Amino acid sequence: MANKTITGVCSDLTSEGKGVIKFINETIFVDGLLLGEKAEVEIIYRTKGVAYGKIVRLIEKSKDRIEPLCKISSSCGGCTFQNAIYEYELKYKKKKVEDALKRIGHIDVPVNDVIGMEDAYHYRNKIQVPFQRNGKDIIYGFYKAKTHKIIPNDECYIEDIRARDILKTIKSLMLSMKIEPYNEDNRSGVIRHVLIRTSYHYEDIMVVLVTNCDSFASRNNFVKALIERCPNITTVVQNINKRDTNVILGEEEKTLYGRGFIRDSILGINFNISSKSFFQVNPKQVEILYQKAFDLVGLTKNDRLLDAYSGVGTIGMIASQYVKDVTCVELEKSAHKNAVKNAKDNGIENINLINEDCTDYLVNTDDKFDVVIMDAPRKGSTPEFLNALVKNGPSKIAYISCNPATLARDLTYLVDDYEIKEVQPVDMFPRTYHTETIVALFKKEKK
Repeated sequence: MANKTITGVCSDLTSEGKGVIKFINETIFVDGLLLGEKAEVEIIYRTKGVAYGKIVRLIEKSKDRIEPLCKISSSCGGCTFQNAIYEYELKYKKKKVEDALKRIGHIDVPVNDVIGMEDAYHYRNKIQVPFQRNGKDIIYGFYKAKTHKIIPNDECYIEDIRARDILKTIKSLMLSMKIEPYNEDNRSGVIRHVLIRTSYHYEDIMVVLVTNCDSFASRNNFVKALIERCPNITTVVQNINKRDTNVILGEEEKTLYGRGFIRDSILGINFNISSKSFFQVNPKQVEILYQKAFDLVGLTKNDRLLDAYSGVGTIGMIASQYVKDVTCVELEKSAHKNAVKNAKDNGIENINLINEDCTDYLVNTDDKFDVVIMDAPRKGSTPEFLNALVKNGPSKIAYISCNPATLARDLTYLVDDYEIKEVQPVDMFPRTYHTETIVALFKKEKK
């Protein structure tokens, strides 16, 4: 197809929220195009039978289109739906879950309406921002989708607003103290990323400086000046990553100020969170998510519960007050270490914390569980874990997933032995295309 510019109507959305135009024998994916909109589209590139385009001119606008709060949302790529009313986004996310279950899992079950937020902005309690030299200036922001080009941004509308001044201060100090950002081409420079974690229920704020070296000139003065100008910071950690990799965090860390972790609370249980700990990024919605999961499986005082992929033990520790005992299994050492302290600090005694790969544990354990709650990573679980789960035979399972595709795939290992009782999406990531889903499964009675 030779056309560089075409005119078409958006007939569908991809799993990443891109508009889909069918033109002659070609499918064209277009960022920012809403369902039903007619647009003139410039083809940017083609690959594997699919074209990618950008809007040149909107000919017919959707009634759901609004003006984005963020002026760089179309170029940054972090927020897919700032140009649409929130109800449009929630309908898309429900359909995304339905489509994944049917297309990938061949599962046709009702999906509940998505539980949304009252205020869908400034919710993220964790951000990871790359820094880069730009002539005489230093820029920070987010990588443009599928590139390593930073789109400068000092006013993100989905991150905790407290992070904004901290990032501006770090940039100012780097310029004044001549601390260079990392250069990917020659692997020189100091600051690769800055990670900021904020607490919702407490005043704690963690700043993690991801560096290309063990130490750097003026490090102590840098930290001292940062704390003086941003006194709300409660801890500063240096994470050392010398590898030529896209992975943000390295293995080695040093606490430069404070305790090396922050505290937060979910449903009345306090948690210590380190730089590497998995902790849901939306503190308001996480309480709704977890409470809904507990309600769907109906926890009782006779239940033995397995919290798989447990992170710092959030689900297991909250659930411990409703069940007989809990086993939390987590591979990441720092998260497990936090979990041990969390359990002690909260006085939780009916809990067993295991630092092991979830698959290895469940395949080899002799323990039997009544309920399993699994908050799997984005890549999903493993066939070995899921087969071992069926063999273990819990009466109820709550599968929490941030990826409808891997969720649908994994459910195929369970549906012969378990009935899907309810599918409940919860919007943990407003203004983006990401979707969190709880699936409640009950063991089928043998005939």
